[in-house]
Amino acid sequence: MTDIKSRIESLKKEKNAVILAHYYVPGEVQEIADYIGDSFYLSKIAKDAEQDTIVFCGVSFMGESAKILSPGKQVLMPDITAGCPMAYMAQVEKIEEVRRKYDDVAVVCYINSTGELKKHSDVCVTSANAMKIVQALPNKNIYFIPDENLGRYVASKVTDKHFIFNDGFCPLHKEFSKTDIEKVRKAYPGALLLVHPECRMEVLEDADYIGSTSGIIEYASESDAKEFIIGTEPGVMYELERRNPGKKFYPLVEGKVCPDMKKITLEKVLKCMEEGTGVVEVTEELRNSANASLDRMLELAR
Repeated sequence: MTDIKSRIESLKKEKNAVILAHYYVPGEVQEIADYIGDSFYLSKIAKDAEQDTIVFCGVSFMGESAKILSPGKQVLMPDITAGCPMAYMAQVEKIEEVRRKYDDVAVVCYINSTGELKKHSDVCVTSANAMKIVQALPNKNIYFIPDENLGRYVASKVTDKHFIFNDGFCPLHKEFSKTDIEKVRKAYPGALLLVHPECRMEVLEDADYIGSTSGIIEYASESDAKEFIIGTEPGVMYELERRNPGKKFYPLVEGKVCPDMKKITLEKVLKCMEEGTGVVEVTEELRNSANASLDRMLELAR
């Protein structure tokens, strides 16, 4: 393992590469990354990176977004098959239908989506900035794609707008339930429950804090509490424990992981850097049209 890490370090210098890792990939991969974060933070890093090559340790929509934001750079993914089911859970035909029905609608696209969906949207958002961006839009009608749960959470906070929801979801977060909360609260009665807004409303209603992965980490780090139940992908535990050695963290449901995020391994990072595999390609037409919604997100979220 030490040999792999030292070889990756050498290749970073040799190929002028930067390694970005999402909080959900395995801890050993986060350990060798130059930047670890959620989708919003990593989008900003990808856009501003000075290196020639971006090695993106995450799922396909993240690598694609990095390529759209940084067309002049080579973007490599350690496992090009690491996808996100939610990213495909909206249809262009439905977007066009909603646009015909509502004159002033803004199509707000969660960044966890394909480039094709971003292309047909007005602005992208992440779970960290969705509320701020929706509030900043002049439009009364909001068509929120692809995740219904995040859309409903934002709608519960931004009550002066009319939301149209899409039937999409994160398979992992959708499975968390009120029953799971009851079980884990019995096991750890003093622990605070921190959950991601991709969870269903019945889970959000019982939470002590609702936020993005970066929000959950910040909340736990700043809180005086010593025990926390974490209602999101357990890869986030690596950073929580690294920052808070004196605190305890328990998963809302033991063993629930995102199988695609777990496809990213140190061996695959090394292989893609050595062989130049996992190259992310985006057509010029898609890049130009999808870039507008990503750029608008970065602008409105400032």
